[in-house]
Amino acid sequence: MTITLSEASRNLAGILLLTVVTIEFGGWFLTKIVRGDVPMTDFQKAFARAGHAHAGVLVIFGLVCQLLADATTLTGAAGWVARLGVPAAAILMSGGFFASSAGRDVTKPNKAIVMLWVGALCLAAGVLTLGVGLLTS
Repeated sequence: MTITLSEASRNLAGILLLTVVTIEFGGWFLTKIVRGDVPMTDFQKAFARAGHAHAGVLVIFGLVCQLLADATTLTGAAGWVARLGVPAAAILMSGGFFASSAGRDVTKPNKAIVMLWVGALCLAAGVLTLGVGLLTS
């Protein structure tokens, strides 16, 4: 069986695969945190772990969504929401964890936490649109 990707899926999958290098860097940085080389509060350590985990999982999920988007008849805005919702969530949710815990001796999230919730909305919009698109195709 041969799978043929649309140009949009091929381009987005290529971009998503390139982001794995930044996730690897985040993993390396987490090893520095765990060893105590980077001073952080327990809150910051928890948010660093959550940001790293969300980035990795959502990038993988975003790659799967590219294949699934090509299996629908979605076009226009709905097609792009289905295709970009999860990758946007990967950026926004992980970025929200990191940005909202940035600084010295931080023990609670700052206003950048809104990025996390915007990312959650992107995730919901993307998976709902893609799910409906698959069920109606």
